[in-house]
Amino acid sequence: MVEASETTARRARVGRVGVGRALLYLLTAAPLSALWFGLLLAGAIAIPLTAPTPLVVPVLVAYRALVWSGARLEAALVRDLLGVEIEAPLARFGAKGYLGRVRGVVGDPALWREQTFLFLRMVLGGALAVAIASAIGASAWLVALPAMYSSVDFDIGSWHVDRLGRALALVPAGVAGLAVSWFLVVGGARIWPPLARVLLAGGAGTAGSTATAAGEPTPVAHALRRALPFHAAFFVLLNAVLIAVWAFTTAGYFWPEWTLLTLGLLLAIHGWTVLVQGSWLGPRSAATRALRVHAGAAAAIGLFLVCVWAVTTAGYFWPMWPLLGLALLLGGHALTALAATRDRERLTERIDVLTTTRSGAVDAAEAELRRIERDLHDGAQARLVALGMSLGLAEQKLASDPDAALQLLTEARVGAGEALRELRDLARGIHPPILADRGLEPALAALAASAPLRVDVSAHVPERPPAPVETAAYFVAAEALANAAKHAAASHVEIRIYRLADVLTVVVVDDGRGGADPAGSGLSGIRRRVEALDGSLRVVSPPGGPTSVEAVLPCAS
Repeated sequence: MVEASETTARRARVGRVGVGRALLYLLTAAPLSALWFGLLLAGAIAIPLTAPTPLVVPVLVAYRALVWSGARLEAALVRDLLGVEIEAPLARFGAKGYLGRVRGVVGDPALWREQTFLFLRMVLGGALAVAIASAIGASAWLVALPAMYSSVDFDIGSWHVDRLGRALALVPAGVAGLAVSWFLVVGGARIWPPLARVLLAGGAGTAGSTATAAGEPTPVAHALRRALPFHAAFFVLLNAVLIAVWAFTTAGYFWPEWTLLTLGLLLAIHGWTVLVQGSWLGPRSAATRALRVHAGAAAAIGLFLVCVWAVTTAGYFWPMWPLLGLALLLGGHALTALAATRDRERLTERIDVLTTTRSGAVDAAEAELRRIERDLHDGAQARLVALGMSLGLAEQKLASDPDAALQLLTEARVGAGEALRELRDLARGIHPPILADRGLEPALAALAASAPLRVDVSAHVPERPPAPVETAAYFVAAEALANAAKHAAASHVEIRIYRLADVLTVVVVDDGRGGADPAGSGLSGIRRRVEALDGSLRVVSPPGGPTSVEAVLPCAS
């Protein structure tokens, strides 16, 4: 139902635009095809020749500007003659510098999309324009033949049209030809709007996109697939008619070979483009599909040129030069596609890492909140409740038993001190005040001074890192020191912390018995804390020791 409604909507748009304007758009491909052929050929020759020299930068920029101008002209024609609202393409000429300009222009997906549209207008649009103009002209001639048969010399094979009856007999063929021409105009006008949306405005997908992320075909892919049977039938019928005309006339030089070759090239490119949509051809990435379409089109054009050489002189093999240009263009596209694929893989890997670390950071924050809640509930909160009960009892006994009330007040004072001490320890575990006030080196020195074993601290941090990095580095050292004291039976711990450029490194080494589990709760917690800041944690703890914990934290501000 959706497909039928889309088809009806497309027909309604063509009807509103008018067959006359659609015909005008299709016929503009005839003069423009020569212009686009010159532009694309000039780029295929000039860019490879200047590639080893600095001249390639102005050549690339000029070529990009010309392709962009051609794309704007085509977008204006589609908008004004076919009534399709698309935004004009934006020009991008790369970043500053030699390599920046080259990579910016060659790596711009819009350049390849716009070149593809200009190439299609040159090849497919030019052939359609010639076919439609020829069909309309021949059909109109046949329809008007009864009015002018006496003043023209017209033969169809051995049949000489010299009487009104014979001229009238050809009128139905002319009417049928005009009907076929109308069908060609309407059908041809439906091909270009979806192509323009994708290739000029990029509104329905990426470069060369023939399927959406969900695997559904885009309007371009759907239109190309549905148009393929019509294209094949048109190729067969037209060439059958031309071969029949050749056979019934001179039957000498086989001139239909030119329509067979030219229209066969278009059909081959069309069929290959539809075939590339098949999932059995491999990954369904846009860059891979675009490269395969390019490779198939280049092979078809190369074969076409070789066939032209074979049916003409068959002497000096001149197709070697355009074949070399096609190969260089395909090589450049392949390098661009490879770079895009690698960038996509790195981006995908980066997204996976960020997703994992974000999940780890959320889990670590949730675990930290649960720990704080548990410590408050079991520690300070319980002591404050007991303190309140002691003060209440002391108030009741103050008049009747002053000694008991004094004892309860003494217990309350001790409990208040213990609750305060627990709150301070809890606050220190969340974020040590000395770390916020004086920085990482004094905080580590205070941590070492309160440790039950000998701790040497070596710090070289000339510039104070951001607060989240500073906090993570402190807790890496604190957790490693706590593990060394509780589980490793260590007698000496060395903490080294230094900053090189925009990287802060924390190394904690103890002389304990080793065998630390990197997947333990403590080390897992600091690993999540470190990875949430895009850092890395490495734990080396062979049996018998020593244990080394190294955290690398980027601290670019």
